[in-house]
Amino acid sequence: MSTPINKSPLLETYLAGVHERLPQESLDELALASGASAQQLDQLRQAYPLCPDTLLQLLSIYNGTYHEKYAGGTVSVYLLGSDVFEYPYYLSSVEQILKDGLANQRSIAEIYGHYLDDDPGIVDARIDAGIKQGRRLCFSHCMNNGGSSRLYIDFTPTASGTCGQVVRFLHDPDSYLVIADSFDAYLQMLIDDEYAFLTDENFD
Repeated sequence: MSTPINKSPLLETYLAGVHERLPQESLDELALASGASAQQLDQLRQAYPLCPDTLLQLLSIYNGTYHEKYAGGTVSVYLLGSDVFEYPYYLSSVEQILKDGLANQRSIAEIYGHYLDDDPGIVDARIDAGIKQGRRLCFSHCMNNGGSSRLYIDFTPTASGTCGQVVRFLHDPDSYLVIADSFDAYLQMLIDDEYAFLTDENFD
C-alpha cells in the first residue's frame, strides 16, 4: 500500500521560483508533464527505502524532465541546479533513476583505481569511495546529458558524512563533492542562491 506523501511548503516555494524564471517556451513544455504513479513511487521506495519525501513529491508532480516522453510530447526542461552555476540540470524520472542504479555497479574506487591515491582530492572525505555507485540515488543529469555533471543522494556516507547528503559529480577535472546535507537543504541552497542556474545564457 502506498504511503501518502506529505505536502512540502519548501517544494512549493522552490517550484514557484523556478516557474517565475523559466521562459514561456519551457513552461509550455513543462505543462505536458505529469507525475509518477503511486506504483512507480512505490518501486522507487523499494529500491531506495530512504528516498526523501520531498523528492517523491517532486516526482509525483513531474515524473522527469530529462528528455522524458509524455502523451503530449517530449519534455526537456531544466528544473535543478548545483554549486556549478553554469550547469542547469534535468530531473530524472523514476524509470531513469532505477535504470541508473542498476547500470552503475562499480564503486568510485574501482572506476579510478590508483588515481585516487595520486589525487585523494577527487573524492570528498564524507563520501565512501568503496560503495557501488548504484547504491546512491542519481536524481539528476546536467544540461549536456550528464556527461559533465550528475547529482546523487548518498545513503551510505563515511563517518564524517550525513545519510541523505547530496553529492555532485563533476567531470574534467573529476570530483565528487557533498554540496548539501539533505535533499531539502539542497533545494534551500538553490533558493538562497536565487536560482543562479536559470540564466538567460542557458536558454539561447
